[in-house]
Amino acid sequence: MKGKLNQVFASFASGYGSFLMGFTNVWPSYTTELFKSELTPLSAPFSETHASLLGSLPSLGAMLGTAITGTLINSLGRKNGGIVLTLFNVLSWIIVELCSSPMLILVARFLAGISGGGLMVLAPIFISEFADDSIRGALASSTLFLYCVGILLSYIIGWFSTYHIIIWISLALSVTGVFLFLLSTESPVYYMRKRREEDARASIAHYKGLSPTSTEVMDELTRIKQQIVPAIELVSVTAEPDSKAEEAEKEKLNNDDDVHELAKNVSTIKQLFTTPSSLRGFLIVLTVISMQVFMGMVPVQVYAKEVFRQTDPAKSDLYTVLFALTLCSGTLVTATVADKAGRRVLLIASSALVSLCMASLGYLLQSKSASSWVTILVILIYCFAFMFGAGTVPYVLLAEVFVPEVQSFASMLIVEWVWFLDFVILAIFNYMTTLVGIHGVFYVHVGTKARQVDDQLQVALQQLKTSREQCQQLLKEREDNEVETLQVIKKNTMLKGQLSQLFIEYNEVLETNKKLQIVVDGFDQCSVRDNKSKSPKNTEPVLGTDRE
Repeated sequence: MKGKLNQVFASFASGYGSFLMGFTNVWPSYTTELFKSELTPLSAPFSETHASLLGSLPSLGAMLGTAITGTLINSLGRKNGGIVLTLFNVLSWIIVELCSSPMLILVARFLAGISGGGLMVLAPIFISEFADDSIRGALASSTLFLYCVGILLSYIIGWFSTYHIIIWISLALSVTGVFLFLLSTESPVYYMRKRREEDARASIAHYKGLSPTSTEVMDELTRIKQQIVPAIELVSVTAEPDSKAEEAEKEKLNNDDDVHELAKNVSTIKQLFTTPSSLRGFLIVLTVISMQVFMGMVPVQVYAKEVFRQTDPAKSDLYTVLFALTLCSGTLVTATVADKAGRRVLLIASSALVSLCMASLGYLLQSKSASSWVTILVILIYCFAFMFGAGTVPYVLLAEVFVPEVQSFASMLIVEWVWFLDFVILAIFNYMTTLVGIHGVFYVHVGTKARQVDDQLQVALQQLKTSREQCQQLLKEREDNEVETLQVIKKNTMLKGQLSQLFIEYNEVLETNKKLQIVVDGFDQCSVRDNKSKSPKNTEPVLGTDRE
């Protein structure tokens, strides 16, 4: 139980960056209008270009944060790398509080994006390196849940608080993220990559709540060794080492520099794009996560208040809070059923429901044929449907499908692509709504999701066909194995009979040997007695005879 709690805390600490990113991303939802007005706290009101960049620049900054995260966490570690990335967020809110220039506000948004993008890459990598298989799906889903909680808290604070109070709260939350990382334990995989085996063992013991010398900890340590250097045959650390095993292990440790140099020579890019399993996983996750972006949830989050203002201006703040609560509930559903229902089922069901909701929203916003509460209800259903599958599962897959050798690089490439798409969508969202209306934007997303559902169903049908063929092959192999097994059993029975007969004969030979040994022992005793009886009683010479 202690180990699970340690894993939950570390997952919360690493996922807290997603919380900060969610909080930061929706800040323009209730700030843009203030910046554009004559009452702006800045030195000059925002232009339309400034307003668009206010929402989209964090995504551009996240691209840089994603690019540097792999190098950062591999050199400094997951824990220290997380601290450095969180400090970017602290710096961004300090700039917002102290500066009034529109350009510096945009720079601060860019820095916040560096922090959020890097931390959202770090979280699934960190979690995958310490989480048990039984709860990995739930812990990986918690990252997106924390993102939704950040959105919820930001909407609530934006509803009731003033501009400077919001900034101070944001700064305090960012500093809290630094302390959470300080209280976390470093990843055992990082320690093993740095050849710090004792620290790796202690880290495993911490996350499993066991003694560092326990068998389970030693087995996990061996598994990590084999993952990091798979081409080298390693002696199990749980086995009783004989002299040869100890000598071989010492030789491996002495040659550890050569092993790591050899591992470095194997290109990560080559492993990712030439290994069939890694390449297939990369393409699957890239496709799924790209389709997720085109569902339009990001611009709805960033400009939620504007979306709800078009529906019911008087209650737009309330609806944004309900919107965030719906996002959280959808994420909780995924965390509960992700390991039971299966990833594909959640993706297909979620994508189909989202397509239906977006088509309905496009019609309702265009025709104004229903009351405002109906439109709000459809928006909330759309948000829930997005979060319980299509919005969460891709990030669960990101933490699961890659081997450690390519995990960091593959995650970086995929998340870079996601942030680029987010930046493009957010940058053009205002222009699209002006050109085709907000209902037209929903219609565009409907086409994208319909295509995704069709692709996923085609893949599912193909895999069902493949599974049926494999089942038939397995049934045939089972029948052949049953025949072979019967033959083996028959031969085994015959051999057992022969062995029994040999055992009986062996016992008879032993009995005969004992009888012969008794006879031989009897002869030996008789021979000793005869020799004693024939020997002279007195062998000394007679003195008188010698004198004569």
